[in-house]
Amino acid sequence: MSKKDKKNIEAQEAENTQTETVDVEENKEEQTQKQTVEEKLKDEIKQEKDKFLRLFAEFENYKRRTAKERIELFATASEDVMLTLLPILDDFERAITHIEEDKEAEELRKGVLLIYQKLVKTLEHKGLKAMAINQGDDFNADNHEAVTQVPAPSKDLKGKIIDVVEKGYTLGDKIIRFPKVVIGQ
Repeated sequence: MSKKDKKNIEAQEAENTQTETVDVEENKEEQTQKQTVEEKLKDEIKQEKDKFLRLFAEFENYKRRTAKERIELFATASEDVMLTLLPILDDFERAITHIEEDKEAEELRKGVLLIYQKLVKTLEHKGLKAMAINQGDDFNADNHEAVTQVPAPSKDLKGKIIDVVEKGYTLGDKIIRFPKVVIGQ
C-alpha cells in the first residue's frame, strides 16, 4: 500500500470516527430531548389528573349539598302554609276553652273539638309539632320569646317561665314560631 492509500484510509477512518462521535452526540441530544419531553408530558398528565380529581371532588360535594338542600326544602316546603294556619289553630284552642265554660253547648263543643283534633292530626302528619313548654321551665332565649317579665311569685321561679301566652311550633327540626312566654324577674 502506498502512502497515499494509507493517508486516505486514515483520513476516512478519522472522518468515520468524527461522524460516529457526531452521531453519538446527536443521539444523546435526541435522548435528552425525548426525556425532557417525556418529563413535561408526565408533569402535564399529573397536573391534569390533579385538576380532574379536584373537579370530581367538588362535583361530589355539590351533589351532596344540593341533595341536602332539596331534602330540607321538601321538609319545610309547607312552612308558609303552616304559618298561615297557626292563627286558625290558636282560634280553635280559644274557642274550645270558651265553649268548655258553657255547659249548654255540649254538642257544639264536641263538633268543634272533633274538627280541631282532625286539623291537629293532619298538621302533625305533615310535620308540625307543638313545642312542649311548662310553667317553671328554664327560659332559653334561643327557643323562647319573652313577651314580658313579671315579679316572680317565689324565688325558685326567677328566670323561669311563669306563663305561656302563645304556643310555639316546629316543622321538622326547624322552629317556625317561637313560643311567647312570660318570665319571672
